[in-house]
Amino acid sequence: MAYFLIDANLPYHFSLWRGDDYLHVFDLDDEWSDSEIWNYAREHNLIIVTKDADFSDRIILHEPPPRVIHIRIGNMKIRDLHGFLHRIWPEIRELITTHKLIRIYPDRLECIG
Repeated sequence: MAYFLIDANLPYHFSLWRGDDYLHVFDLDDEWSDSEIWNYAREHNLIIVTKDADFSDRIILHEPPPRVIHIRIGNMKIRDLHGFLHRIWPEIRELITTHKLIRIYPDRLECIG
C-alpha cells in the first residue's frame, strides 16, 4: 500500500521511490491540478513529496492528511539529487510521522507542526 505520493515535478524513474510505499502522480493522472493531487492524497492518507511551494503553503493552513515533504534544494543533476536524498531519507521518513511539513534544504531540514 502506498504511503507517499510523488508529485509530477519530481523524477518518475528514481530508484529511491520504487516499491509499494510510493505512488507517482504520473501513475494516476499527470494533468491533475494541485487541488486534485491534494484531495487524492487526503482521501488516501498519503504524504505528498514535491518541489512545489503551493503544497507547502497549503499545509500551513490545514491539518493532515495529507502531510507534505517539500524539496527546496534548487536544480541538481539526478545522480546528485538521488545521493543527497538517499542519505537523508531515513531521517525524513521518521520526522514526517510527527510533523505535517518537512522542508528539505541543501544544508538543513525544517520541520513544522
